[in-house]
Amino acid sequence: MPSIFAGNDQHEEITFFHDKKINLKVIVGIHDTTLGPALGGTRFWHYAHEYAALQDVLRLSRGMTYKSALAGLNLGGGKAVIIGDARKIKNKTLLHHYGLILNKMHGRYITSEDVNITIDDIAEVSQKSSHVVGLPLAKGGSGDPSSLTAYGTYLGMKAAAKGVYGIESLSKKKIGVEGVGKVGAYLLSLLHKENATVFITDTSSTRLKHIQKNYPFVQVIPREDFYTYDMDIYAPCALGATLNTETIPLLKCKIIAGAANNQLADEALHGQQLFDRDIVYAPDILINAGGVMNVYEELYGPYNKNKAQQRVETIFEKCFNILQQSSQTKTPPHIIAKKMALQRLHEAKPC
Repeated sequence: MPSIFAGNDQHEEITFFHDKKINLKVIVGIHDTTLGPALGGTRFWHYAHEYAALQDVLRLSRGMTYKSALAGLNLGGGKAVIIGDARKIKNKTLLHHYGLILNKMHGRYITSEDVNITIDDIAEVSQKSSHVVGLPLAKGGSGDPSSLTAYGTYLGMKAAAKGVYGIESLSKKKIGVEGVGKVGAYLLSLLHKENATVFITDTSSTRLKHIQKNYPFVQVIPREDFYTYDMDIYAPCALGATLNTETIPLLKCKIIAGAANNQLADEALHGQQLFDRDIVYAPDILINAGGVMNVYEELYGPYNKNKAQQRVETIFEKCFNILQQSSQTKTPPHIIAKKMALQRLHEAKPC
């Protein structure tokens, strides 16, 4: 097995916590705090092994650095994972103990919702720690960030459509949404208002049934057939790395614009493969930043929803400009987006 530090020596801090009494295993990754405290959600996942959990933390925390820098936020990049099956071990006691763990980071890392961590879970964590955002509105927080994450993704999709089709309207466009959790569900409602033709897939049959009941306009596609399906736009909204050596040759779409983090399994290889196939990729670190923009307003509050939405609305123009620059310079858009983020970090570093 390769070294856990290979290619990841840019992280400022990687911390492992293990509360043996309740078998709570947590990894926190702080990638860069040049612009401010590291902020990123906590993911609760049943990983195949702890090395996979570590790799997820490293990739996600690095992505948060670039996402916040690109969004113009005074935040660094961080992420945490709780290792285990949330359906079996998640409870109030565990979440309270996690809050005590956050306190040991002394504010260098601030957390929020992510996969299998809900707004109610964050409220429980806040019983023991103040280093959380994404709290319910009733508790003075910014509420569930999923809607603004979806809104930003939607705006990025429209910007890509404008670049490819000359018009931002998504009417009659065939759009495949992979992953219909909270963000995916919000995205569906936005696409329906645009009169788009929507296809969905998900690993959870229960979730698919729920979505079909509440969104009868969608068509469910078996996951094994999803990548080969005839669609104009592919929206990855589940876990990362769905754009890889196996899936990219199967795609028939013109645009990829989704809410998932780390969509490219290998940034250099698979970003170039998409570019060579003339598939326009709206960088995930740009268009899925709505959630962090929302909690940013809470962190440096008082929270103002209109101000948060105004921030998210900047995604359209920024995405369109990056895609235009990509076309003009013959450079994959994810490279341009990352360079913009790195430039802001470079300018902020002390001489």
